[in-house]
Amino acid sequence: MKKGQGQFRVIAGQWRSRKFAVADREGLRPTTDRVRETLFNWLQFDIPDATVLDLFAGSGSLGFEAASRGARQVILIEKDKHAALQISENMSRLGSDSLSLIEADALQILAQPQRLPSAIDVIFVDPPFHQGLADQALKILQSASFVTEQSLVYLEVEQQATLELAPHWDILREKKHGAVRFLLLQRKT
Repeated sequence: MKKGQGQFRVIAGQWRSRKFAVADREGLRPTTDRVRETLFNWLQFDIPDATVLDLFAGSGSLGFEAASRGARQVILIEKDKHAALQISENMSRLGSDSLSLIEADALQILAQPQRLPSAIDVIFVDPPFHQGLADQALKILQSASFVTEQSLVYLEVEQQATLELAPHWDILREKKHGAVRFLLLQRKT
């Protein structure tokens, strides 16, 4: 890693304590260790052998943590070419078959479900703040064919964000930390 370059640390699993570089991009903010620890405590029984989709991957911290903890398949989607390149370099360091990267706009990929597995167990929605991307993603996910009754959706937004959740989503867990609000959702049947 270059001196002064940002980084994140995998908290648990096979890559525990490994550090990975983060691209120096405006607005790129890896999910903090404290928030990731809470999230993965919530998901501890859901991640092993899961198919995971990390939309708006950014640093890749959520996807890498899921793969480290035993997810069978983790698909990271990132449209910023510099961030995607850094994710790709970090993936190369690991040589893991469970991680794959799609360099594309997350909302466009959601609109093309044929590019994704037919069923996804866990979906991370952690978009750049103040752009309304969370609501746009949730609107697509509420009727997406790959979101099953058991699928879990993790949502991370700025604390003051207003969300249009009802009547499509059940909030299973919710917490705030610093400037972040994070929720675990499941689509209502």
